Amino acid sequence: MDSLSDKSMNKFARFAGLLYLVVIVTGMFAEVFVRQALYVSNDAMATANKIHDAEMLYRLGFFSDLVNFICGVPVILFFYILFKESHKLLVTLALFFVIISNAVFASNLLNQLHPLLIFGNANYLQSFSADQLAILSNIALKAQSQGYAIGLVFFGVYCIIIGYLIFKTTRIPKPLGVFYAIAGLCYVLHSFIMFLSIGFHNPLFPYILFPVFIGEFSVAAWLFIRGIKDHDAHLHKI
Repeated sequence: MDSLSDKSMNKFARFAGLLYLVVIVTGMFAEVFVRQALYVSNDAMATANKIHDAEMLYRLGFFSDLVNFICGVPVILFFYILFKESHKLLVTLALFFVIISNAVFASNLLNQLHPLLIFGNANYLQSFSADQLAILSNIALKAQSQGYAIGLVFFGVYCIIIGYLIFKTTRIPKPLGVFYAIAGLCYVLHSFIMFLSIGFHNPLFPYILFPVFIGEFSVAAWLFIRGIKDHDAHLHKI
């Protein structure tokens, strides 16, 4: 792909920033206002009832995740084009990590659909009691949570690499690269702590959310509002 002019890259940066803001909003909506809001800890039946009573909200959460992935692709492309001339090896490595993370996220969405299928009207489901169906639904949601955490490990490494590249360039303020790398590190730590904890609970989860939000939102907002500076011929190379 040929390099874009500074003017075109700046337009692309603003467009990528806008899409990144959409990614953040849809991601927060799906996780905080749908999955976390409808899940009742240690009560499979209560969780199942909340999903049943708010089925459209649950479906909107699934739809938001799909929009999240679609809008995220141009953002990934923007960072690849931005850094491919000066740091092709590293940005290609980052590309592989984010492709793996998106593949895990996308396939894991099937677990999020399972509760709707389990409580559907299929005849074969009549052989299960309500409690059994609730347990099956809860297992699917727990699998979704673990699958999401697996994807976050790869996405976190992607953020660390991109954060480093932002720090190395002069086209985007260096502190944003530090914030972005910290966000990636928090993603990785969150998943590892959860995997190593009994019951897969992470007591640091609320505290990890803040630096993650700051890191991603600051980069997205800067790109959307300010764009990027003109090309710097003195970029460091690896």
